[in-house]
Amino acid sequence: MSNSILEVSSLTKCFGALRAVDGVDMKFNERKITLIIGPNGSGKTTLINCITGIYKPDDGKVYYKGEDITAKPPHEIVKKGLVRTFQIPMPFQRLTVLENLLVSYQYNPGESVLWSLFKSKWLKNELEAVEKAFEILTLLELDHLWNRPAYELSGGQLKLLEIGRALMTDAKTILMDEPAGSVNPVLAHNIFEHIVELRNKLGLTFVVIEHRLDIAAKYADYAYAMASGKVISHGEPEKVLNDPKVIESYLG
Repeated sequence: MSNSILEVSSLTKCFGALRAVDGVDMKFNERKITLIIGPNGSGKTTLINCITGIYKPDDGKVYYKGEDITAKPPHEIVKKGLVRTFQIPMPFQRLTVLENLLVSYQYNPGESVLWSLFKSKWLKNELEAVEKAFEILTLLELDHLWNRPAYELSGGQLKLLEIGRALMTDAKTILMDEPAGSVNPVLAHNIFEHIVELRNKLGLTFVVIEHRLDIAAKYADYAYAMASGKVISHGEPEKVLNDPKVIESYLG
């Protein structure tokens, strides 16, 4: 792969004697959708946690746009444009869809004790945040739900809301943990169609962990397969899915 925006080199994370991520090397191309697959316990989520600063790797490096971001705090990594979503969406349940996006906006001078005294200085920023939120909601086809509390959304809509919150941070690269998990096939395809649209319209890069291989592979540009903390195959999604080592890892 070339033109990589995100790279991991010899990344290792241990929990006692368990090497959950074991010397992993990966490169993720800019403006591409890369799939990470593997059976439960293969190290996929631990890898993402190491990349995004939730875990500190025991060895190896993480590079984003050529910069070493290994073990940087998650909030610093988010500011660089590298954002993750979670397998189980965790919105503020009682806030509306719009409010959930607005709390993810990073440029709110009105939240500063000092700047809050000067309304004219921050009101424009507040208006810009609302406009941006509605643009994102329209892209995700959630704009008709803007004033609904998050607890009223369906599983698929909550997954899209997670993407929306990531976009409010000005994310350029989004790492997603099972975006199609626990939703019906129609909604799962809809989620991946939105991912493709965002890649095409906004030039975003996506790294996607997914178990719904029959659905996800149709939308991915490249794939990595993991087992026991290691990369066991990578390449075109169809090639990886048909790799005997990958099939054995799922059946074994």
